[in-house]
Amino acid sequence: MAIVAILAAILLPAIPRGTSRARLEAFAIETAAVLRADRNAAIRRRTEVSTQVNATARSIRSGATGKIVQVPNDVVFDAALASRCNQRRTGSEIIFFPSGMTCGGTVVLSRLGIGYEIRVNWLTGGIEIVSRTDG
Repeated sequence: MAIVAILAAILLPAIPRGTSRARLEAFAIETAAVLRADRNAAIRRRTEVSTQVNATARSIRSGATGKIVQVPNDVVFDAALASRCNQRRTGSEIIFFPSGMTCGGTVVLSRLGIGYEIRVNWLTGGIEIVSRTDG
């Protein structure tokens, strides 16, 4: 029994823990904050600002600050973005215009049937987080 307890004490801290629901929500909030910062920068600077969404690298990068949100491997990362925006190809970015408008998009972060959609409204540029459950 003592040997089992010693092995458990050694091995349990080495086992990686999955992303908790609270941490998943924190990633969604952080993603929304990056998007809001880029929208605000576009309005303030009176120029286009692009947020890079890279599903392969599992990251979101601010065009205004360079801040990167890196999503862990145990979280499902999906994005539905406009393939064309302002007469040019996009597909991997959300572009904010000086008016605050955008071509919009949705980023989905989920794990074990629980997830969050970060929605960017194309007309208003507003960003909202919507909780969702699969099941």
